[in-house]
Amino acid sequence: MDLERISNYIENLYKDKEELNRKKFQDETELKDFVPVVDDDVARFLKLIVAIGSPKEILEIGTSIGYSAISMAQMVKKYKGHITTIEFDETVAKQAKENFIKSGVDDQIDLKIGDARGIVPNLNKKYDLIFQDVDKRLYPILFDDCIKLLKPGGIFVADDTLFPVIDLDPKWRYLIPSIEEFNELVINDSRIESTILSIGDGVTIALKK
Repeated sequence: MDLERISNYIENLYKDKEELNRKKFQDETELKDFVPVVDDDVARFLKLIVAIGSPKEILEIGTSIGYSAISMAQMVKKYKGHITTIEFDETVAKQAKENFIKSGVDDQIDLKIGDARGIVPNLNKKYDLIFQDVDKRLYPILFDDCIKLLKPGGIFVADDTLFPVIDLDPKWRYLIPSIEEFNELVINDSRIESTILSIGDGVTIALKK
């Protein structure tokens, strides 16, 4: 199976339909130094998950410039849902905030700035959906807290979980051991049911029992 050909075919199908796409979003963002945002197929997946489940409370760990948060916020705005998103880099967070305002979803998003290792364990609410796309070294560290913060029946999604087997840029290969550890934690955790989807660079989706 030629995954690159499949991906190109899918992207060509959707390229004229989407109001928000990664390239346009990045081109129109003033700040150019930030960690990569999710691929367009992952953004579509997130929007679909939100549309199906109508989660009232969403936690995103790893905001970057706000592309994935805005993708979800466009859906939650329809039923007055709420997103809490966490970003470590103050400069990047400032740009994300500007993008939220420009996209008209600022009222749906609470942006927290700081280290997720300090913020996540101290959150005092439960979430219907948690999306993780932070520094991959934090994936295994934050995993248990994420599952604890999920409501029963809640959905946990993590991006980039096929790093160990894709043709990864050499500069990101140091992250592979953390993803391998995280994947083992996920499949061996009795609190959830999960699978990995081969979209983007791999997306894990799990349901809390």
